[in-house]
Amino acid sequence: MNYLTLTLRLIHIIGGVIWVGGALSMNFFIAPTLRATGDAGKQFAGHLMTKTRITAILTGSAYSTVIAGFWLYGIDSQWFTSPWQSSGPGMGFGIGAAFALIGLVTGIMNGNNNRKLGQLGAQIQGKPTPEQAAALGAVQKQQGWVVPVNTYSLILAVIMMATARYLVF
Repeated sequence: MNYLTLTLRLIHIIGGVIWVGGALSMNFFIAPTLRATGDAGKQFAGHLMTKTRITAILTGSAYSTVIAGFWLYGIDSQWFTSPWQSSGPGMGFGIGAAFALIGLVTGIMNGNNNRKLGQLGAQIQGKPTPEQAAALGAVQKQQGWVVPVNTYSLILAVIMMATARYLVF
């Protein structure tokens, strides 16, 4: 039994479940609820982001998933020298990896935007100043495309990873 491959697969799969599950829960359920619940949502978001380890756990699971996946692909492709890369599974895992990297980058952007929104929310007392309103608008505009790209790239990464072994191109 190859213990390195087994360990990497466990890290990749468990990390991916935590990362993608957490991101999709945030994007589909928690964020819309926060927007709909006003001050109570802000209070919940403040606690979630500052008093729990959700950001650290999602970030750590994302990085460990990507690193383990890169290592697994390297092993399977004999460190990017094998014709396996042109096979259905090789291409499927490669496409899945590309979607995962898009998900990682947009996830980092999403986290940075959430931090900015939290900082702005803490500064605003009552009605926002024109500068604060402009800053809020800019972050919200970016979130308008970052969140959907993050969501759908992670879904596509999971689909490709789950089916890659069975693909024939």
